[in-house]
Amino acid sequence: MKAIRRFTVRTVLPDVLAPLEQLATNLRWSWHLPTRRLFEDLSPQLWESSKHDPIGLLGEIEPARLHELAADQDFVARVAELGRDLHTYLTEPRWYQQTVTEAAPSAIGYFSPEFGIAAALPQYSGGLGILAGDHLKSASDLGVPIIGVGLFYRSGYFAQSISPDGWQQESYPVLDPDGLPLSVLRHPDGSAAQVALALPGDRALYARIWQVAVGRIRLLLLDTDIPENEDALRSVTDRLYGGGGEHRLLQELLLGIGGVRAIKLLTELTDADAPELYHTNEGHAGFLGLERISDLIGDGLSFDEALQVVRAGTVFTTHTPVPAGIDRFDSSLVRQYFSTDLLPGVSVDDVLQLGAENFEGGTDDTFNMAVMGLRLGQRANGVSQLHGEVSRGMFGALWPGFDADDVPITSVTNGVHAPTWTDPALVALARDRLGTSDTTTADWASEAVSDADLWSVRNSMRQQLVTDARARVSAAWGEQNPGIRDPAWFSQLLDPNVLTIGFARRVPTYKRLTLMLHDPERLRSLLLSPEHPVQIVIAGKSHPADDEGKRLIQKLVEFSQEPEIRKRMVFLPNYDIAMAQLLYPGTDVWLNNPLRPLEACGTSGMKAALNGSLNLSILDGWWAEFYDEENGWAIPSADSAGDSAERDKLEANSMYDLIEHQIAPRFYDRGDDGVPTRWVESIRHTLSTLSFELSADRMVREYVQRLYVPSAAAHRTISAERFAPARALAAWKSRVTAAWPQVSVTHVESGGVDAVPQVGDELHVRAHVNLAGLTPADVSVEVVYGRARENDRLENPHSVELVPSPSVGDHLAQFAGTVTLSRAGSFGYNVRVVPRHPLLASSAELGLIAVAS
Repeated sequence: MKAIRRFTVRTVLPDVLAPLEQLATNLRWSWHLPTRRLFEDLSPQLWESSKHDPIGLLGEIEPARLHELAADQDFVARVAELGRDLHTYLTEPRWYQQTVTEAAPSAIGYFSPEFGIAAALPQYSGGLGILAGDHLKSASDLGVPIIGVGLFYRSGYFAQSISPDGWQQESYPVLDPDGLPLSVLRHPDGSAAQVALALPGDRALYARIWQVAVGRIRLLLLDTDIPENEDALRSVTDRLYGGGGEHRLLQELLLGIGGVRAIKLLTELTDADAPELYHTNEGHAGFLGLERISDLIGDGLSFDEALQVVRAGTVFTTHTPVPAGIDRFDSSLVRQYFSTDLLPGVSVDDVLQLGAENFEGGTDDTFNMAVMGLRLGQRANGVSQLHGEVSRGMFGALWPGFDADDVPITSVTNGVHAPTWTDPALVALARDRLGTSDTTTADWASEAVSDADLWSVRNSMRQQLVTDARARVSAAWGEQNPGIRDPAWFSQLLDPNVLTIGFARRVPTYKRLTLMLHDPERLRSLLLSPEHPVQIVIAGKSHPADDEGKRLIQKLVEFSQEPEIRKRMVFLPNYDIAMAQLLYPGTDVWLNNPLRPLEACGTSGMKAALNGSLNLSILDGWWAEFYDEENGWAIPSADSAGDSAERDKLEANSMYDLIEHQIAPRFYDRGDDGVPTRWVESIRHTLSTLSFELSADRMVREYVQRLYVPSAAAHRTISAERFAPARALAAWKSRVTAAWPQVSVTHVESGGVDAVPQVGDELHVRAHVNLAGLTPADVSVEVVYGRARENDRLENPHSVELVPSPSVGDHLAQFAGTVTLSRAGSFGYNVRVVPRHPLLASSAELGLIAVAS
């Protein structure tokens, strides 16, 4: 038969094993080791063949085995105990309930186009999705009340294989949701709950709502592959990042608008609290703000009034360090989709204005999703300190006249979920020697853990990677050469005693997968060194439409297949969570060599560090703020090189030099006991200083304290008294914006400083300001001062607010104040006027400024 219909039949569990159902369907098992061990003990063979998927295992296990286990009192007791443990985990107060004040939001909507939670639910392509999955896991562990929203992609991203000539090949296995840890959100009568979006041509897009239990977190995934849709629309959620512009637009309309509607259905049908704020993880979900505006217009607010409410309750995170990485659509296409009944009460011109690139350097007739995200979110952040700086420069045109430091985009450095990414062997060492299973807070400096202990665990993790790599290469060979035995040299692929460098990530060109090949002979000498050999394990997927990325993979594969090289260098196909969980711990050094500053964060190196691996990286992303000369090595950036080729040459040579003269000699410098004491010292230091800082627990706490709580407070304030503050703020913004072209600093007077200024002198400043009909309460007049640099630039500027004096005329007002000269050197200052209102989160929020000329 050429085609068959597929569905999954779930097993019937004996009553005493009934808790296995909840243990399998709640994805907490993906990071809870005792639960994973329980499922492994059901059937070690099926656990491996199911790729560590409890649902798949239960679908294959023989009833006789279940009855055998039901008669095993010890096993039944384990099942019952883990069932009780899960219940306690789901219900007991945790960090959020114990430490966060009443001002904290009762619920938070967290929207992302992808979620990487477990290999058994392949709904991710790379770092963005893994970050979103880790965010949910840590939110669950901390008790943060998040509702996640995404799409259910029937074919996920894609499965990767490598052809004999090294070319990436993609396949799209269709997922059966009945065989996944999903359940349908249903009405009381049992019918599936659905959302619907009005489309051009009197059509509609329907989606059912899958629910995923991620510990304490409920994740909603929208699926269009249902009979209610015409054939062309059933494929809207076919693949992650697939299709052209209109297909992507439909996905993002569904994610944003449909996602908010799904949450509304959830709160109607369950006891879930409605979100007080929404967190948009990258611009893909930005349309969620428009759905909320439409709802508020239905409650009697104008568009501008509703916009104030939505902004107050929205956090926007950008992950993109380059304009090319932002989703942009033709304005005509957006107009077509919003010239419908899609959003009642919202005009298409108001929609287009939110995404318009109507600023210096923008492109006409373009709708920019990141720009809309920033205009709809009162609080925004990048994902590392350096990325925050890059983002303030990249989006600075939205706030013309403001220095980059004043652009209202902060940063929260990403983190990774330690229980997911820390190898069980390291967890066991912490438990046995330090009395804790929390490796992020363990005292790794303690003498209770010896150097030999640490080195033994590191050796076991490297051996584990070698074993897994050999198995994966063998499996790939078997798929391409059915019935033909593995080549003999496969058994010698990699060496568990050799310094192992890892490199794995998506393969856009800026990540420079093949920088290591810049000088093939130099690399060959490192790999084959008789005294200090090196081996490299590489993995990563290129986007199906990125032929240049595929060529990079091919170039690397071709080199790795040379007979003298192939035992020391391997490309592992189909990079995913399951591979990564062995790859990060198994590498001694994690390599990262992007073009600085194009790596927003780079969380792969974080996962390696949590396992005691040392990083070798360009000072980009998280490494730029955490490198301390002991936790790894920094590849010097050749930013001043004449061209890209020269830059690649200089940085590649620096990388080779570090490996040859510092890294490899330290790794092989062994004592009489075979332990590389100096290397282990760096391992111990890395675990002690980075484990908590790089954890998603730290990241989520930071989001709660710095962004979620203030956003919830702002949303409550602006929504009080039937949105009276929102109405007043919208009217105030309109009045200030209309008057601002005439606002100016007409004259600045200064005095009080001696002819030869000295530290401690006081500079008295008086500014005359034309308020153009505004009142002194509408503005903040500030002296901005600091060390003067070239091009009228102030280094590390500070500000002092001037206070109003008696007015001079109908429109003129005076403001005065004092600046104390606190340090020697070149000094500069100026006076600026910015809008002021208690409901603004930043003085730059309106993008209005007047500066003394």
